[in-house]
Amino acid sequence: MRAKTFRKGIHPPGHKERTAGLPIEVFPAPQKVVLPLCQHIGAPAQPLVAVGDEVTAGQKIAEAQGMVSAALHASISGKVTAIEEWPHPAGRNLPAIVIENTGGEGFSPVPEAKPGRPLAEITGEEIKELMRAGGLVGMGGAAFPTHVKYYPPAGKKIEYVILNGAECEPFLTCDHRLMLERPAAVLYGLKAMMKAAGAKRGYIGIELNKVDVIKVLQEEARGDETIEIVPLRVKYPQGEEKMLINAITGRVVPAGGLPVDAGVVVNNVGTAAALADLLQTGKPLISRVITVTGGGIKEPKNLEVPLGTLLEDVLAYCGGLTDSAGRIVLGGPMTGPAHYRLDLPVVKGTCGLLVQTSEEIGDMEYMDCIRCGKCVEACPFSLLPNYLGLYAEKNRLEEAERYGVMECRECGSCAYVCPSRRPLTQWIKDAKRKITAAQRKTG
Repeated sequence: MRAKTFRKGIHPPGHKERTAGLPIEVFPAPQKVVLPLCQHIGAPAQPLVAVGDEVTAGQKIAEAQGMVSAALHASISGKVTAIEEWPHPAGRNLPAIVIENTGGEGFSPVPEAKPGRPLAEITGEEIKELMRAGGLVGMGGAAFPTHVKYYPPAGKKIEYVILNGAECEPFLTCDHRLMLERPAAVLYGLKAMMKAAGAKRGYIGIELNKVDVIKVLQEEARGDETIEIVPLRVKYPQGEEKMLINAITGRVVPAGGLPVDAGVVVNNVGTAAALADLLQTGKPLISRVITVTGGGIKEPKNLEVPLGTLLEDVLAYCGGLTDSAGRIVLGGPMTGPAHYRLDLPVVKGTCGLLVQTSEEIGDMEYMDCIRCGKCVEACPFSLLPNYLGLYAEKNRLEEAERYGVMECRECGSCAYVCPSRRPLTQWIKDAKRKITAAQRKTG
């Protein structure tokens, strides 16, 4: 297979062997779920229920507020016992709806879905409105409300829809298993997205460490000239949307621009499968597949988990922590934030739960920059992370902004290759946060 790729990038160890061969298990409905009102980029959802209300799985319990927002649905049947601030994976306490399980099974379909209709009978406009009604967001981690991508600005046209099946983040295998076990759903979702976008071509980019998936999807798509399965080189961050667009189409998203500026919409394969569920059965986004892995986990697994399930319940189902457990990461080690507590809920953007051992973490302190240039060689966005890190460290925000700090996508490649172990990504994140806060303050 001839594989496509992008310039620069890095090659961290995959560490996928623990879970790549494990089928997805369905996690049993927990006794309690905590559903934050903000599980997406944009405005938090507004509650539609009150404490004491009985709800059924699939019932809308919070309404989207504005265009860039997402509806929220009950992930289990039960009783609303609280609407209160709760620890959030974002690192602070945010409002959430708490539901206690009362033992109901099944789910209430989204009323607008009218499941069972052939895709040919569903219009593109209906699909976009169902994306909104079903609470769909990007499930690769960014959690951007899906429907927004399909309303391009005036003068912009979507020519291609690309599904990200690269899963370049080390340790994670949830997308791998989803594509392998549910290829028809992934392709159905892609076809629906193409219809919503008015696009004539669809692509699924998959790294060559998932040859089994490439073969399965190529067979599933056989005879469909509008869809191409694209093998990609195993390289990080191959799944970042700008890298994916460049590798597959040769197009470049301009600085400060969006994929639509290159005529493309990018979605995760998990989002495509969730859209297929919504259209075919009426099921809103109330569960997702995650990978639970790492040397600190006794029984690594790929799990389909109800949204709002607490990490402590997920870990208990996986046999608990090993004696060597040292750090909890939500997502993968390159971009996932580390956490110190287990009462956090699984949210729409949670793709993994990684527990590293104390030996894997290490305690090496960072040193001064030695001007080696390795971070510059690695940066897939052709930035100068050495200067960005120095300016951010010294809080010289104007210089950092002038050198393009806002163009950084925080992939972590620079920090990974730095021999001085400088926390470049963390400094850059902090600088971007301060710059954005200052811009909002000045209007």
